[in-house]
Amino acid sequence: MNLISMNLTIEQLTALQILDSRGNPTLEVTAVLSDGSAASASVPSGASTGTHEALELRDGAGGGYAGRSVTKAAAHVEGEIAEALRGFSAAAQEELDRRLIRLDGTRDKSRLGANAILGVSTAVARAAALSRGLPLWKYLSGSRNAVLPVPMINILSGGLHAGRQIEFQDFLIVPHGFESFAGALEASVRVHRAMEQALRNDGHVLTG
Repeated sequence: MNLISMNLTIEQLTALQILDSRGNPTLEVTAVLSDGSAASASVPSGASTGTHEALELRDGAGGGYAGRSVTKAAAHVEGEIAEALRGFSAAAQEELDRRLIRLDGTRDKSRLGANAILGVSTAVARAAALSRGLPLWKYLSGSRNAVLPVPMINILSGGLHAGRQIEFQDFLIVPHGFESFAGALEASVRVHRAMEQALRNDGHVLTG
């Protein structure tokens, strides 16, 4: 890593409450680095979350959007997190993430909010990649040879997505043994279509 990237530090963190595609509040974090590079990251918010997932901090009773607003998480970003990370190296992504986890101090990231932690981590990574003139995937891969992963493709949804008629939320295809990503993807599509036909033949009504 060159001297320029080693001296690259976090100068400012800001956060906004935005709306996702379902009209629910979520968090957008912007990181500004010492060389002026700036990037933003919006935090995804799933329709349903498991009991063992990290906690997405929301304002709760009395907050806007029927308690689903995220102004507390935004305040954590601009307050405690920004204070702890100001001047910290933006090139040390792994140590940055460890510091965020230690700062929160809970197993499920419920004190500062997993949405605040993820937003900061992703925004800083994007800003650092921009500073070095690299796409994010190349920046994060470092000296390692980047390869496309084995795809994991959902073929059947349960949980809240299916009115709780099936306990499991996702049934995934993980195609192993193919020489290329394209081959693995095509096999997954074939399985998906075969599953659809089998369910229709069994009399089930599919929603998508």
